[in-house]
Amino acid sequence: MKKRCWLMIVSLVVLAACARPPKVPVVEGPVLEEPVVEVPAVEEVPTLQAVTWQEVPGWLEDDPSLAFGAFLQSCSALRWRPQWQAACQEALAMDNAPGAEVRAFFERNFVPHQVRQANGSSEGLLTGYYVPDLHGSRTPSGTYRYPIYSRPDDLLVVDLSEVYPELGNYRLRGRVEGQRVIAYWDRSKIDGQGQPLAGKELFWVADPVELFFLHVQGSGRILLDNGERAMVNYADQNGHPYKSIGKFLIDRGAMTRDQMSMQNIREWARKNPQEVDKLLNQNPSYVFFRELGGDVQSPPGALGVPLTPGRSMAVDRRYIPLGAPVFIETTWPNSDRPLQRLMMAQDTGGAIKGKVRGDFFWGMGDQAGALAGRMKQAAKFWVLLPREEKTQ
Repeated sequence: MKKRCWLMIVSLVVLAACARPPKVPVVEGPVLEEPVVEVPAVEEVPTLQAVTWQEVPGWLEDDPSLAFGAFLQSCSALRWRPQWQAACQEALAMDNAPGAEVRAFFERNFVPHQVRQANGSSEGLLTGYYVPDLHGSRTPSGTYRYPIYSRPDDLLVVDLSEVYPELGNYRLRGRVEGQRVIAYWDRSKIDGQGQPLAGKELFWVADPVELFFLHVQGSGRILLDNGERAMVNYADQNGHPYKSIGKFLIDRGAMTRDQMSMQNIREWARKNPQEVDKLLNQNPSYVFFRELGGDVQSPPGALGVPLTPGRSMAVDRRYIPLGAPVFIETTWPNSDRPLQRLMMAQDTGGAIKGKVRGDFFWGMGDQAGALAGRMKQAAKFWVLLPREEKTQ
């Protein structure tokens, strides 16, 4: 049997060797070869470029003392880090210092660094966020039908940084099914008929669109049916990437890019209630919350300190150090009126990705929401780093 197999293999090899190759047409004349064009490699510029204080537009017009309280909040988290100790110790010793002294403090202790894109451009995007008020209850009813969930017990977070240091900024989230770790439920499954998170409800609210925007904002006040108030804050996320429902509406022709705002999305949903579920499910990302005890005046951001309305912002911590002061040059929402002020990088966000990308915290309630929902402005940033801090 083995001999027969070997004979068959040898025969196939011989046949292949004897097979006549196809004729190749002869081209008369010289053969022209396409020139090889070498494309030079584009070298990315450093993210942070040290500049002088004179190169920071608007620095002398802003009153930095209005941001000093927010900086002291940052110091409560940063003062144990060697590069921040000297500046934070000096700041903690300053009591009700006027604007001129606060400005001198920052100029003495920090070096401004302009934040740049990989191609050298310094312009990016600044949006806004706030703490919304939602009407709700601790028990479901015909009015309050949409749950705010706490962090699920079966949500796994996989940290790969020890094995793959280059992935240190990423956390994989999933759940166990049998002997496999698989992706966690997406929005359509969590809010669908199966209700995989039943029993993990913190509160129930009246409006699914307002609940969606709570997920986007990361914190909110629940105005309970018994007259009490409760504050909820980001606890975790299901691991799915954030996708813009605004882009979905633009792609469908429901509104133009210039018309896009949180207010107009609400109005579209009110006029198209039968399509709300489809719209919201375009974003598979899902946020879980925790209830904050006590009388919380402002929720904490990713740095762990309370956010200061008008002086705190969310950034991509891969490029801008969390806790650092950031001077911004932009315009007021839906306006060309200049907005130049000192902010503090005290938060992050699922949609805040990129070097020159930020989210401006406007505060709590409807007035803050009116500004946040309309803010989508071009912006430039300067990060203030302690004089001992090295640039990237």
